[in-house]
Amino acid sequence: MDNSRIIASTETIKSRIYLLRGRRVMIDSDLAQLYGIETKNLKRAVRMNIERFPDDFMFELTKEEYDALRCDFFTLKSGRGQHSKYLPYAFTQEGVAMLSGLLRTPIAI
Repeated sequence: MDNSRIIASTETIKSRIYLLRGRRVMIDSDLAQLYGIETKNLKRAVRMNIERFPDDFMFELTKEEYDALRCDFFTLKSGRGQHSKYLPYAFTQEGVAMLSGLLRTPIAI
């Protein structure tokens, strides 16, 4: 088995899975980091293919959900432009699989 292609450890990935709305999901910024792209490019790919992401594949967090996650897990950097002004997307396992099929990065492939 070629371990040179392993991008993130199982523990790293598990630590980025959250329980929201009764589903296990990953947040767009975490997925972008794992895939080696900017979050804005990931979101652009989703918007251009939004019909491929029904509600059981992906949903946008509410402000309350985002604030709760941010308080529990994220440390915001200070300064202008350091974090998104848009609410993040949460992807279920099926959404992550669909996303990896859309992205054209070596890691996603």
